[in-house]
Amino acid sequence: MIKYIIRHTQLPENSVKNTIQLLDEDCTIPFISRYRKERTGNLDEVQIENIVKFKEQFEALEKRKKAILKALQDQEVLSQELEQKIKVAADLVTLEDIYLPYKKSRKTKAEKARQNGLEPLAKIIMSQNANNLEGIAYKYVKGTVNSVEEALEGAGHIIAEWINERTDIRNNIRRQLERYAMISTKVVKTKIEDENAQKFRDYFDWEEHLGRIPSHRLLAILRAEKEGYIRVKIEIDNYRALDNIKRRIIKGNNACATQIEIAITDAYKRLLLPSLSNEALQIAKDKADAAAISVFAKNLKQLLLGSPLGEKRVLAIDPGFRTGCKLVCLDAQGQLKYNETIYPHPPKSDSAGAIKKISSLCESYKIEAIAIGNGTASRETEALIRKIHFKNNVQVFVVSEAGASIYSASKIAREEFPNYDVTVRGSVSIGRRLQDPLAELVKIDAKSIGVGQYQHDVDQNKLQKRLDVVVENCVNAVGVNINTASKSLLSYVSGIGPKLAENIVNYRSENGAFTSRNAIKNVPRLGGKAFEQGAAFLRIKDAKNPLDDSAVHPERYSVVTKMAKDLKTSVADLIGNKAQLQKINLKQYCTATVGLLTLEDIIKELEKPGLDIRAQAKVFSFNQNIKTINDLKEGQLLPGIVNNITNFGCFVDIGIKESGLIHVSNLSDTFVKDVNAHVSLHQQIIVKVLQVDVSRKRIQLKLHK
Repeated sequence: MIKYIIRHTQLPENSVKNTIQLLDEDCTIPFISRYRKERTGNLDEVQIENIVKFKEQFEALEKRKKAILKALQDQEVLSQELEQKIKVAADLVTLEDIYLPYKKSRKTKAEKARQNGLEPLAKIIMSQNANNLEGIAYKYVKGTVNSVEEALEGAGHIIAEWINERTDIRNNIRRQLERYAMISTKVVKTKIEDENAQKFRDYFDWEEHLGRIPSHRLLAILRAEKEGYIRVKIEIDNYRALDNIKRRIIKGNNACATQIEIAITDAYKRLLLPSLSNEALQIAKDKADAAAISVFAKNLKQLLLGSPLGEKRVLAIDPGFRTGCKLVCLDAQGQLKYNETIYPHPPKSDSAGAIKKISSLCESYKIEAIAIGNGTASRETEALIRKIHFKNNVQVFVVSEAGASIYSASKIAREEFPNYDVTVRGSVSIGRRLQDPLAELVKIDAKSIGVGQYQHDVDQNKLQKRLDVVVENCVNAVGVNINTASKSLLSYVSGIGPKLAENIVNYRSENGAFTSRNAIKNVPRLGGKAFEQGAAFLRIKDAKNPLDDSAVHPERYSVVTKMAKDLKTSVADLIGNKAQLQKINLKQYCTATVGLLTLEDIIKELEKPGLDIRAQAKVFSFNQNIKTINDLKEGQLLPGIVNNITNFGCFVDIGIKESGLIHVSNLSDTFVKDVNAHVSLHQQIIVKVLQVDVSRKRIQLKLHK
């Protein structure tokens, strides 16, 4: 396993060994990367994730080897040489090629020919030195074999199967597919006028090199095929492929060679090309999935680490026309204090009553910020709010509603607000997202948040696994206030999980707020391992020990106490005191288990304990003159917010229903390798309108520097 992981990651042997040991001890990635740097050689989360990935790959390979060895033993065909081949196979493709001749065959043409006694004839043909082949074949005309032609055809099917099972031939075609394969598409003629097919119009007649096709395009093509609008074909130069096989097998120019040539063509067209072109397409799909999942993961990370407003009193509005605007007032901790519905827009158009109500609520609940959902009637509601003259300074924000409806109908929302309907829960979610995006978004299935590209077309298990890791890493990077965190948020803390999160919340409601990290040990079923993994990511505000509100691990409190004692000061006075902290000679505190990497982290944390790594939320306003796509004109400069990032560019909310696309070529005047190097999710930018296609509702934009 160690060698396998090193070969794929190029990481030092000791780092890999120690990381695997820590993983086998049930340590989490955030804990290992933050608090076991000496053991891992300072590996970061991405490197540890790669070790986990290749560890799982190796384990899957070993499991398959065992299953194949058992199957071969049961068939009584396992020789020492075959066993050795299987044991040294370095990947699943090689392994399956070795096993291919021994798979329990279905009723294949070759199997039928064997049952008709034609295998000896196939061997004679393959020897390529038989004279009077027709005379020899005549001896096999018996039973269900009615003629020499049928005998030769059956023998050809057996030869075709042998050719299909040859690893060298399979690998040669794989190389040709890798280098030269073209993917082509043709529209299904009966669907050409279908309205839903029009979004795939670009791929009605398309051809491209399979190895170079961008991930988003391949996923779009495969979706169009799945929905029945196009047919997809993978092709290589058949003449070259067949010629290569013939040169490997045919030695002369006689009747045997002619039969072998027929068998080669049959093997290639019926067995090799369909199987290996599907394999090549699956490899391309796996790469496209990985690229799409990576885009989704980057977007999700940026979204989760979005700027929080912090503990401010918020009035949240879920805007609407006919059904009205749902208002909720939240306290600084996000608790619901009041809810009501107003009808400022058509058909009721009671804007005066709405303004009066909002003014009154802002005064009564000392509101510091207003959060408006960015869905239907968002712009009209924002315009209404801008007309109000508040007595105090009230900031106005437009907040993404993506996934709010999923949350409002979820079990989590019903548990939080059993006495309120989905509209109230949705408004609360909008307000809380402004206060703390991370704490609120963890309650929603990450796949429902609506960032990424072709998320429903990728491998859902791989997507879920990757997103869970992203959420866990984000939650632990920020840290969690154990006395205010929801069960959902706590469940992502290193070493905690859903059951312990529930126990923490129950313990908190029965016994009151935690006053120290040590008190966390009193939570039922929270043992030493869970405490070790999670304690440093759980923060206690206003604790007796100030380190309880920091990222310093409790196992290192004694080191900080010794530092303070040596400086003849208290731990509380040492925190935030840069002048004192700079006096510390870290080398004198190094031990067998505590190295410079850990000590440097401790000093950084003591300089700014519990500092939120996220930037604070900033007010933003769209161009008030742009209300629909019809208001757009080429050349306009508009403010916008990046609301999705893909490999082919980014989508920008410019305050109307349709988002505009900045194609990767319009992000910079130079070559763009990574979209994320130029923009980030929820970044406020200025864009230039390049093109507006009203009929297709498409807007092309350029990033304005």
